[in-house]
Amino acid sequence: MPLDPEVADLLERQKHLPPRSSLTVSETRARVRQANAMAGDPPPLPRVEDIQLPGNLALRQYWPTANARPIAVYLHGGRFFSGDLASHDTLCRLLAVAAGCRVVAVDYRLAPEHRFPAAVDDVCRAVEWALGEDVPVGVIGDSAGANLAAIAALRQRGQVRCQVLIYPMIDAACASPSYAQYAEGYGPGAADMERGWREYLPEGCDARDSLASPLYASDLAGAPPAFVLTAEYDTLRDEGEAYARKLIEASVPVQVWRVPGAIHGFFAMPGELAIARQALTEVAEFLRVRLTGDCVVSR
Repeated sequence: MPLDPEVADLLERQKHLPPRSSLTVSETRARVRQANAMAGDPPPLPRVEDIQLPGNLALRQYWPTANARPIAVYLHGGRFFSGDLASHDTLCRLLAVAAGCRVVAVDYRLAPEHRFPAAVDDVCRAVEWALGEDVPVGVIGDSAGANLAAIAALRQRGQVRCQVLIYPMIDAACASPSYAQYAEGYGPGAADMERGWREYLPEGCDARDSLASPLYASDLAGAPPAFVLTAEYDTLRDEGEAYARKLIEASVPVQVWRVPGAIHGFFAMPGELAIARQALTEVAEFLRVRLTGDCVVSR
């Protein structure tokens, strides 16, 4: 279908901005942090707690109610070299309220200062901490964060209850048809994703190492139930859907939703886009049914 009208208007308004691939690392991080405003107004919560794990790994825990128990570990996007606790703060607040569970955001180490597998190690430590709370735990991530969520879900299969992968960046080979089809003109494009992989992977790293590119994992059996969300006009669309097919082939319960008219990054814009608000509602319902059993997922 055509671009969503609100998405088309957003792209028109962003035409004056310099290409993402032309920005320095620090400029990229600043832009991603500023994008938090596109999530809308941050809802007040009864408790927001900053936690420091050994090794200076920072977490931020969002409590929608004083007695919330299940935890969704949120892993932000940013192509492995941008994003932090500030960039996704409002989104995590909204998700906590909508899903009725605690959300724990992870400030994992970023490339190029800390290349692969530093982020993987940090995320797995954060998930282990959450499991130590002795409550139901799920993992959720967008883009590069969905890569890390998929890896954590595989490492902790049998313990993590569910995984939500939002337009996952999970194939460092960058060779799927959607890479060429939506290379430019639709927000973050092929050059931007390729740069992310260059910043993240050390020289000589195999692009098909399954710890870097979960798409090439040979054994997905026993992975937790998944909700894989992709965007129609996204370079990463095909690799996300290919991973969903592999999970299905491994007999993992999977819901797949290609959001029509959407672009990469749209999920973090519920303050701007109706389709982002709808996607947030769908993801929250999935987390509710998998972590608390409160309602029936509609999709």
